[in-house]
Amino acid sequence: MSKRDFYEILGVGKSASADEIKKAYRKTAMQYHPDRNPGDKAAEDKFKEAAEAYEVLSDADKKAKYDRFGHQAFGPGMGGASNMDDIFSQFGDIFGNEGFGSFFGGGRSRASGGRQRGQRGSNLRIKMKLTFEEIAKGVTKNVKVKKNVVCTSCTGSGAKDKNSVQTCQTCGGNGQVKRVTNTFLGQMQTVTTCPTCNGEGQTVTAKCGSCRGEGRVFGEETISIDIPVGVQEGMQLSMSGKGNAGERGGMAGDLIIQIEEEAHAELVRDGLNVAYDLHISFPDAAFGTLAEVPTIDGRAKIKIPAGTQSGKIFRLKGKGFAEVQGYAKGDQLVYVNVWTPQDLSSEEKAILEKLNNSNNFKPKPDKNNKSFFERVKEAFN
Repeated sequence: MSKRDFYEILGVGKSASADEIKKAYRKTAMQYHPDRNPGDKAAEDKFKEAAEAYEVLSDADKKAKYDRFGHQAFGPGMGGASNMDDIFSQFGDIFGNEGFGSFFGGGRSRASGGRQRGQRGSNLRIKMKLTFEEIAKGVTKNVKVKKNVVCTSCTGSGAKDKNSVQTCQTCGGNGQVKRVTNTFLGQMQTVTTCPTCNGEGQTVTAKCGSCRGEGRVFGEETISIDIPVGVQEGMQLSMSGKGNAGERGGMAGDLIIQIEEEAHAELVRDGLNVAYDLHISFPDAAFGTLAEVPTIDGRAKIKIPAGTQSGKIFRLKGKGFAEVQGYAKGDQLVYVNVWTPQDLSSEEKAILEKLNNSNNFKPKPDKNNKSFFERVKEAFN
């Protein structure tokens, strides 16, 4: 089942401002929030769908890639929040200090009754060079990434041991504090993040010696990255949760993979199509020949008919790149160049001078033949 357009999901146009996108997400998330639709799987799916759309459209870089490539900009399994706690933790702040629960008479507010675990880790960016062959077939790359990883000594809590964590005395473990103020309109209640535990609901009395209370250390992780078929230079893929680990159990950031193409020794890419310059001798052009040409998945033989003119373009159907997460496939265009010898012997000159006087060697272009520019334009359409 194909994904719906992110703009359609939030009910905004492509020209919508960041503030308009934020308001649209808030409205959609409120409509399909699990607390308002208990047990409704369809509403839950739409709630997650809206979160994924907002994750992309609220990020200027991701939005630009989406506007250019659509869903193809993000490979399978890349990007998007998948569970409720991630969604509440990552996007709960756009609902302001009230949290989710106060809209629906209590219940969930962010994750786990208003508490949020630590601070979210930052995103990481890496560049990945791929050959034409890897792009054509898709590839899995195992990459070693140096980054902040979860501390194994405290499993991310930042505490020396389990006895070094206690419930926050200020908020009683809720992660939020309520204040009631008297106004001329009556009493007004406000809910804010607890300043003592920063919304975590717990405080650490003795810090872990390995990470000094951060819950993370600088290390290295080997990440398996599935590159889909057909990616292009400049395209970015996003792997959720594979960036820097968060502080004290906070969500990890994302890993952004920027695609770079290694130049091919013989082929040139143009979108989904591949181009190749085939040089043949004058006798081969006159008599015809069978030529072997490189392709992105091996070599192929093509028949060059007798009398082929320089500038002729042959199209190898389906020998180009496949569309990312699509069904279209490009072609390979073979441009024929008839090679003119530059250093002739006396004997060769004499033969050519004799042939030059023959009527068959006088240029007689067919008026019905398309010009070079028309053939090139036609080849790329």
